[in-house]
Amino acid sequence: MARMTYSEAAKLALAEEMRRDPTVWALGEDLGPEGGVAGQYRGLQAEFGPQRIVDTPISESTIMGSAVGAAAAGTRPVVELRYCDFGLCAADEIVNQAAKIRYMTGGQARAPLVIRQTIGIREGLAAQHSQSTEAIWTHIPGLVAVAPSTPADNRALLKAAIRCDDPVVYMEHKELWTIEGEVPEEETVDELGRASVWREGSDLTIVSWSTAVHAADAACRELAEKGIEAELIDLRTLYPWDKERVFESVEKTGRLLVTHESCRFMGFGAEILAETAEEMFGALKTPPIRIGAPRIPIPFSEPLENLCRMTAPRVVAAAEKLMGHG
Repeated sequence: MARMTYSEAAKLALAEEMRRDPTVWALGEDLGPEGGVAGQYRGLQAEFGPQRIVDTPISESTIMGSAVGAAAAGTRPVVELRYCDFGLCAADEIVNQAAKIRYMTGGQARAPLVIRQTIGIREGLAAQHSQSTEAIWTHIPGLVAVAPSTPADNRALLKAAIRCDDPVVYMEHKELWTIEGEVPEEETVDELGRASVWREGSDLTIVSWSTAVHAADAACRELAEKGIEAELIDLRTLYPWDKERVFESVEKTGRLLVTHESCRFMGFGAEILAETAEEMFGALKTPPIRIGAPRIPIPFSEPLENLCRMTAPRVVAAAEKLMGHG
């Protein structure tokens, strides 16, 4: 195992795929000399040249339109849109072009591209740079949605996303860029749509993704000290999401808590609760719970910003409510 940051793992994955497949290339703002907002492209232009690590104008619709055309022509673009907030500037190209091209052409054309968007809160970035838009992209037919939570997953899932023949919205959390973790030295490519079990337990199931997994992990350790054994599942891929793994856990525990940093109202957690209630109603011992951010713009003020964050105490309180302790 090698130890590296979340950012370094992503850079390694892209470099490996570009060396393996000459049709893989990347485009976006400030990828060359700057190396991306978190250094996730640093040094790649020197190795692959400006024809494969392409600096673009500040126009998300132009970036995405170019990528969709290039993908339909037979290449595999990796699109850097920096912040997910800016992905909305390219919504037409993502939703009406990339997501539908295979269907609209009867399979004669496809858009094998990756749309990298950073999600979530990072201290002091305020309302236009702090959103979590995963529920938008999971709602669109034709898109795959991925949200890795560890350096190892960021390497293995980015490689899988690049090899996918459908457009993948790949969401990396801003506050995860600098975290370090163990990454296998050998090349690994994970299967999209497979969750991982961080921790096994018998009392309740906690489902999460991205940075909220880390808060849930801390909560599980605190709950264990109180005699509550929670099973923690990291979805990793939001669409398709691993229903089988989640339902199997709920069958065992009888309780479900879904936690995410994005808005609770109409967040992706609501879909998980709804499908679990429809399919696993007989196994549930108590109504399932979802926790997320309030439906407000992310404030600049640190105390107000913290109200939108997912924290271990919030997860613990919700878990204790499920267990009848609160």
